[in-house]
Parts: sequence; structure tokens; C-alpha cells
Amino acid sequence: MKHGIWTLAALTLAACGGGSTGTAAPVAAAAATDEAPAGPSVDVSGGDKIRLPGKPPFDAYAFAEFNEPWAMEFLPDGRLLITEQGGQVLIVDMQGNKSEPLAGVPDVDYGGQGGLGDIVLHPDFETNGIVYLSYAEAGDGNTRGAAVSRGTLRLTPEGGSFEGLEVIWRQVPKVTGRGHYGHRIAFAPDGHLFISSGERQKFDPSQDMSSTMGKMIRLNDDGSVPEDNPFYSEGGETAKIWSLGHRNPLGLAFDGEGNLWNTEMGPRHGDELNFVLPRNNYGYPLVSNGDHYNGDQIPDHDTRPELDAPAAYWVPAISPGSLMIYGDDLFADWNGDAFIGGLGSKALVHVELDAPNAKELTRYPMGKRIRAVEQGPDGAIWLLEDDEGGRLLKLVPKR
Repeated sequence: MKHGIWTLAALTLAACGGGSTGTAAPVAAAAATDEAPAGPSVDVSGGDKIRLPGKPPFDAYAFAEFNEPWAMEFLPDGRLLITEQGGQVLIVDMQGNKSEPLAGVPDVDYGGQGGLGDIVLHPDFETNGIVYLSYAEAGDGNTRGAAVSRGTLRLTPEGGSFEGLEVIWRQVPKVTGRGHYGHRIAFAPDGHLFISSGERQKFDPSQDMSSTMGKMIRLNDDGSVPEDNPFYSEGGETAKIWSLGHRNPLGLAFDGEGNLWNTEMGPRHGDELNFVLPRNNYGYPLVSNGDHYNGDQIPDHDTRPELDAPAAYWVPAISPGSLMIYGDDLFADWNGDAFIGGLGSKALVHVELDAPNAKELTRYPMGKRIRAVEQGPDGAIWLLEDDEGGRLLKLVPKR
């Protein structure tokens, strides 16, 4: 969840096929046979029940379709903000009705993996109306990079608009290509803003402390740099860095104890779930449990014990596009567990967390690429399918 499970507000947080998971070594993925506990009934009156592969312990209801949806965020009134990669933000209510596109969205560099990305409400949104947007931003000479803006959301009966948007963070430097932006956003329990920054398919910047590519970034809510950041004394872009050695981090979430976790795409296999600590180096491209797409081998994590190994990894890949840590009693036995949206694996991956360790419990085939996962105010699990016509799905305990 973007705001973690510590809050009582109703605000939460392409590539290969599916396979196995591991810590010290891969193990077989669990079959999707665990049973979700029966919970209270939740409202699904606005959705259409759909058939899913296999026999999952939940029912799924489709509420609306979108064009390349990327992220969602609940408003205090229970409606959802949805971003589309091409550069639109829409509001959808619990009957599946969509607003007109919101005005004032920044210009995005749309193409490849780039475009409009994440959307997150400020922890004090109900009093200040502040919203954060991440996106790919064009630069000079055919370059581009991720950026995060913040501004005020003004709601109207027809939709609304973003006002006073200003950029509070940019990837440094801007480079050519349209891959591996990362740019997921999450607020820590103490109010600091975290941004996942991909290495833009350039490999070495993940280890370059003068670049913010391939890093986890920690800022104050206004974009300034906290003085207690681990590299603050080094100044410049380095001062913003929380951890390094990341590749394409597309999932970011805090657990109920305030621990930070991230999911990221491996190169050719070796997708990772990391327990993220300040100053730590997670190894890319020096080590990985996958190899380069051209066939060149990368040393495994166990060859460099001074670099941080993932809490869990997947060979073959699951293509993790998002991460949510569940915190409600609707699926009571799942409280504290992680759920990963699988792109290439077309699955919802259920992971048990035992910080700093993790293991996959179950994989639910969904039949579609899953771009985003969120927990709703009533404890239901919400998914966004990827690509054109991607549906908004609500998962509730099987009745």
C-alpha cells in the first residue's frame, strides 16, 4: 500500500512468463489452493462477475475498462483515481462510472515503457488536497527521464483538475531510450516520500553515486532532502539516495512495521523482492540471479556476499509490475502478506513476509497482465489489467 497499513484513512497503496521462486535457491511455486477465510460481505453491485482460470478463493468483478492503465489511488470518498500511460487521469466510482479526463496533467513523454505513471495522495490530503504524479519527461537531444510533480487536486462534479503542479524530483541524468523508469511512489509512516528510480536500461548507473538512476530516493514531502538521509553529507544528487543497485523497480510498499519492500524486474529472469534498508547495495548489474538478454552471464548473488541478496527471487521470471501489502480483516489470514501484480506471468502472486525474509505462498492465474494492485477501503483487493482495454477488478472472498 502506498501509505502502508498504519493509516486509518481510506487511502492505500515486459517480459517473461511465470515460474519458481527462491531465497538462497529457487523452489517450486505453490499451487493456488489455499483458502481465503470467509469475511463480511462487501458491495459489488456495480461490477460484473467474471470467470477466472483455476479455482481461486475469491470472486472477481469488473467495473470499468481503461486505455493502458498504470496506477490507482483511492480518494477519501471511496472513488478511485486512475492513471493511463498516454497521459490521462480519470475518476471512477463504485458503479463503474468514469469522469471526464482531469485537466492540468503535465506533458508526458509517451512511448515504450514511458508515459504517465503513479499517483499518490499526500497523507494529509483531506486538509491540503495535495497529489503527486510520476511520469516520463522529455529532455534535450532525444533524452528523457522520470519526474515527480506535486500540486493540488480540485474536484468538480464532472471530474476536476490539477493546479499549481511543480516538479519536485527528476532522474539525473536524462538519457536516450524509453525503458526502466521505475517511478513508483510511496509515503513512509514518518511522512517521508520514497520514489523508485530505474536504471533506464543503462546498467552501470545503478552503481554510480552521482546518478539517481537505479536507486531508491528519499525526500521530504515538498521535495527537499532530509538531513538524516544516509548520503546527505555528500551533497548534490547523492544526498537523495536511500539505497542503490536496483534495476527496474516497479513495486514499492511499506509493511505494518514500517519496513520498506520493493519488487523489480530482473534481466533475463531473476526478478526480485527486496527488503530495502538505507545505504545498502542490492547488486545490479554486478550480481543477479538472471542473465543479460544477449546471453552474457551475470554472477549470482551468492558470489558477492557483501552485496544484498533479495528476500525472494524468481527463475523463471514473473515480471512484477506492482506491490501491495495487505492489512485488513476481509481476508483475515492474509493480513501482513504481500501481493505482486505479474505482467508476463499474468498472475497475482501471494507472498508471505517475515522480515527480512519472504517466500511465495500461492500464484493465482488471472489470464491477463496485471499492472497494479491496491487494497480498498472495505478490505477488498483491487487490480488493474495492463494494456488497451485493461479492466478494473475487485476481488472479494468467494461466497
